[in-house]
Amino acid sequence: MTTPDADGLLAEQLLRLTRRVHRIQKRHLEHRDLGITPAQSRLLRTLAHWGSPPRMADLAERLEVVPRAVTTLVDGLEASGKVRRVPDPANRRVIRIELTDDGRGALRELRAARRSAAEEILAPLTGDQREALGGLLDTLIDGTPAGTC
Repeated sequence: MTTPDADGLLAEQLLRLTRRVHRIQKRHLEHRDLGITPAQSRLLRTLAHWGSPPRMADLAERLEVVPRAVTTLVDGLEASGKVRRVPDPANRRVIRIELTDDGRGALRELRAARRSAAEEILAPLTGDQREALGGLLDTLIDGTPAGTC
């Protein structure tokens, strides 16, 4: 069992690591000169996981942001040709957002940038350490103590 001071130290380490991950990913994105912000990147990744084009309200809910924030992100991505607004075939008052070919290409570049960032971050770890870290992260992500499924 960890003490409160040890838990505080772990929390601080997690926050520092999160900030480092964001800085490194941002640098890798800027190096590829995609002209996409981290928030736009997140929207593109989220959009790619839908089977059919979602509504803006669906995106806002999934991203856990207000709809106005999604509108701003979509406006920027639409201006750069990465997404387009399309009318819903069943209800023309509803607008859906779909990836364009340029958007899919940007996603490939984004994945490569994230992979490069991950390689940089994980470089100091051995294979065994990476495997152990993966297991620990799965436990934290799932929120279920190891061995209780």
